[in-house]
Amino acid sequence: MTKKLIAPSLLAADFGNLQRDIEMVNLSEADWFHIDIMDGVFVPNISYGMPVLEAIKKHAKKTIDVHLMIIDPDRYIKEFSNLGADYLTVHFEACTHLHRTLQVIKAEGMKAGVAINPHTNVDLLKDVINDIDLVLVMSVNPGFGGQSFIENTYKKISQLKELIVNSNSDTLIEIDGGVSDKNAAQLCKAGADVLVAGSFVFKAENQIETIQNLRQLANS
Repeated sequence: MTKKLIAPSLLAADFGNLQRDIEMVNLSEADWFHIDIMDGVFVPNISYGMPVLEAIKKHAKKTIDVHLMIIDPDRYIKEFSNLGADYLTVHFEACTHLHRTLQVIKAEGMKAGVAINPHTNVDLLKDVINDIDLVLVMSVNPGFGGQSFIENTYKKISQLKELIVNSNSDTLIEIDGGVSDKNAAQLCKAGADVLVAGSFVFKAENQIETIQNLRQLANS
């Protein structure tokens, strides 16, 4: 069985102590850093931009997983590559020419991800699934942390896993939104490979222990 990965979302970190929180993730059993970039247009919120990602990269010692919640992401692909993103995920709903966008991301030396909102059917990825390294299934509506998990996500994961297997693809399934110790095991049993956890990790009393526990549940 492939090891399931944990990706703490720095959107939920303490921005006044960002280096401290990055060092915590470095020391923990987490596998990736999940970075949410929001533009206030595609989603009703603004997070952080290039200078903050540059600062994160200076201290982060693990895979940098960047999730773009922005319109017209093609404008910035090269810049995110230069800033050290390992995975670059764009939204299906924000890309007019998704196949071309995926090719450009890969040409810049990054793994290409596609995120789908709660209302987006997984079948829409059928024609490009073999070009995608990672599908990020939004289990909340994008734009804000701390939302309740959408139960229909389990069904979507199962459908997506079936599509991946039938296409003989090795695409990873990532889940973002409302992930906790209550659903981690069930999400991975349904077919998830990577769990993004924000508030659940950074609001915990013992963050390192919380990450360790989440990883054990995911791989149980």
